[in-house]
Amino acid sequence: MIRIALAFVLVAAMIVAILAIAGEPGRASVVWLGWRADMTAATAALLTLGFSLVATVVWRIALWAVESPRRGARMRAEIRRRQANEVLTRGFLAVAADDGSEARRLAAKAADLAEETPGLVRVLAALAADSAGDAAAAQAAYTAMLGFPDMRLAGRKGLMRLAAEAGQRDVALSHAEAAYALPRTARWAWRALLEARLEDGDWDGALALVRSGVERKVVSPLVAERARAALLAASAPRLEADADPKARAQALERASEAAKLQPGFAPGVVMAARLLAMDGKVQKAAGLIEGAWKAAPHPALWLAYRDLRTDETPRRRAERLAGLAALNPGHRESRILSVEQALIAGQPLAAREAAASLQAEPLTARTAGLFARLAYALGEPDEARMWTTRGLAAPQEADWSDLDPEGRAFAYQPADWARLVSAFAETGELVHPRLERRERTMTELPELPALYADSAPLLGDANLGTLVYPEAYDGYDDEPPEPPPDPPPAPPPDRSPRVARLSTARRRLANATRAAK
Repeated sequence: MIRIALAFVLVAAMIVAILAIAGEPGRASVVWLGWRADMTAATAALLTLGFSLVATVVWRIALWAVESPRRGARMRAEIRRRQANEVLTRGFLAVAADDGSEARRLAAKAADLAEETPGLVRVLAALAADSAGDAAAAQAAYTAMLGFPDMRLAGRKGLMRLAAEAGQRDVALSHAEAAYALPRTARWAWRALLEARLEDGDWDGALALVRSGVERKVVSPLVAERARAALLAASAPRLEADADPKARAQALERASEAAKLQPGFAPGVVMAARLLAMDGKVQKAAGLIEGAWKAAPHPALWLAYRDLRTDETPRRRAERLAGLAALNPGHRESRILSVEQALIAGQPLAAREAAASLQAEPLTARTAGLFARLAYALGEPDEARMWTTRGLAAPQEADWSDLDPEGRAFAYQPADWARLVSAFAETGELVHPRLERRERTMTELPELPALYADSAPLLGDANLGTLVYPEAYDGYDDEPPEPPPDPPPAPPPDRSPRVARLSTARRRLANATRAAK
């Protein structure tokens, strides 16, 4: 209205200005019902504009009066919509805060206000009942959602979760399968089906599900590739245990494919290398491990690489391991391997230089055991004892060499394989199921003679003589070292009763059977 009035004023001003500039006021006569009015042209123009403005105002007022009921209805609807949005927001916040009673109250209120968003009201009602612990009401709410095409996926997920919490595994899987069969599905349905197949040890079914997930674009190609590699490696041990030669060949094929898909997936590489070595293809197995070491060094890889050959001297073995470490020298596992190979070669000084880069890292039981063996090799029993003591309180570190007494890595049961597959597919990281469960495993701390020997500076006695620490023998030399000759009997020294008791206790400790780790 204000804009219209301003337009009339501008037009009138322009007319008056034009007449003034022209210098001729002009004449205008109006005859109406016997009346005659004479005036100037400018006055006539202004009167015309004034009457037009008044007529416009009257017309707008009339329209406003006629539309007032409709306008009032729109205003009330807007207020109701704002209230509904506020109630829905507060209801979902109550669900997030796990305030079931408040959520149910707000859900009932939203049902009266939010007529334009029935879907949100149903979702809030289901979540509120679930938050309040009313399983029957939640079941009814989720079931009601199945009648609406846009809400079926959410309804299936809620029903699947309720069935899983009630221990109804088959019912939960049926809801997951129904959700996965929908044209527009979600990743949670695929994930639920995959975990069910992993739990059952159905590796082939899981592989088919992974292929289906990629085709339907439910999972990314990277996740699918990691899942395939892990599943192929998980299925190989069962085939290897089969007496049929064809099954063993298939196990090698699957393990090799897993290593090709993910060179950084150590279980597949180790398994493929071991099967190749059993077939006499040691060079090919070594090349497979070397390629994996370049991609992602892993302790199980160098353990498998070490065991490829059993007919070599420690020095030759150390040379092979040094070559493996040189393929990725900056990695932590390569630095640890450099210490290991120097110890195997009987070069403690070189091992100490290699271990210098590990001193700044947080201490674990694994590195403490490594430092203890290094100290003993250097002839420092007190230092070895100190590292062993520190390792007892240090956190454990998964090195995958503690799965059986023979040190065979990844000798998993199906449940452990399922955990490994699930974690690697999602994150690309290897987990250690036994370490996660805090199961008792072989200790990473060495059983050294230094644990039982006297320390000359701390516990030695001048009358007891000097202790000699034998050189370590790892069983790979051509001939074991000759034992030292027995010393000639010496006359019994004049010892006090306390020293005699201490020596007897030490002899009992040194000769006692060591407790199993």
